[in-house]
Amino acid sequence: MIRTKCFGEWFEMTLPSKWEGYSIDDLFRIVWKAPKKQIHTIRMEMHVKVNGELINWNQPLKESDRLQLKLFMEEDFGVIPAYHEVDVLYEDEHMIVFNKPANMDTHPNSPEQTNTLANAAAFYLQAKGEQRKIKHVHRLDRDTTGAILFAKHSLAGSILDKMLEERSIKRTYFALVHGRIKRKKGTIQEPIGRDRHHPTKRRVSSSGQPAITHYELLEYSPRQDLSLIQCQLETGRTHQIRVHLSFIGHPIVGDKLYGGKPLFERQALHAGKLVIPHPFTDENIVVEDFMTIPFLHLLKK
Repeated sequence: MIRTKCFGEWFEMTLPSKWEGYSIDDLFRIVWKAPKKQIHTIRMEMHVKVNGELINWNQPLKESDRLQLKLFMEEDFGVIPAYHEVDVLYEDEHMIVFNKPANMDTHPNSPEQTNTLANAAAFYLQAKGEQRKIKHVHRLDRDTTGAILFAKHSLAGSILDKMLEERSIKRTYFALVHGRIKRKKGTIQEPIGRDRHHPTKRRVSSSGQPAITHYELLEYSPRQDLSLIQCQLETGRTHQIRVHLSFIGHPIVGDKLYGGKPLFERQALHAGKLVIPHPFTDENIVVEDFMTIPFLHLLKK
């Protein structure tokens, strides 16, 4: 674990031995894989110091050097802060994981929209006196509940975006589906594209984008003929789990768009776990939300 502390707008890291010999430029380009434009802006605005001094970005660093980054400046939220009751599952100076309720979009589709999780996140930070441009790292469908990750400043956002792209962030979902899944574990590897006959629907299509979903059967109810399964995503296509499970003949309960029966008021899909390599501390952050899975009672009827 990397030792860190915050003071005002600045964040300080004590350089670990594994980064000895790296330069500031190496850290941004190789370790954090930040975008070139962002690196240039940080460099030009002199938002990096070492041991309290501005140094050459190509100068090798030593173990125990104090690397200081100006990360916590006040910014416009980017959305209209609006109060909605939401639970926080994890938070630190760089990121926050919310438990998204059902019937709520992740982010606004127009500037005046205020009933989304992004609006609620902005209000939450505003109430704490943190004026940050909060940014979602991934999305959940409007009717999907559970853990969703936001970055609290732009550098964390860039690093987490790259981690998601490289599949370093692991996402686990729970779904209740119709029928008994024959295999205890399996992988669905089918490309997903738009459905030409429906404005929002997706489908398995040879011309679509690659999509990989791993699943595991957790419980089966013979009386209800329902299976509780756990899914992990390697890709993040729109409606991916819903499309893939419907494709193999096990649509999600309540997901009428993809063939599910209305035994539940919406699709029975919940984001139950996130494993996040921390952008700055070298920890693995594990966020679990198994206690609020809202459809488990259907197995017991």
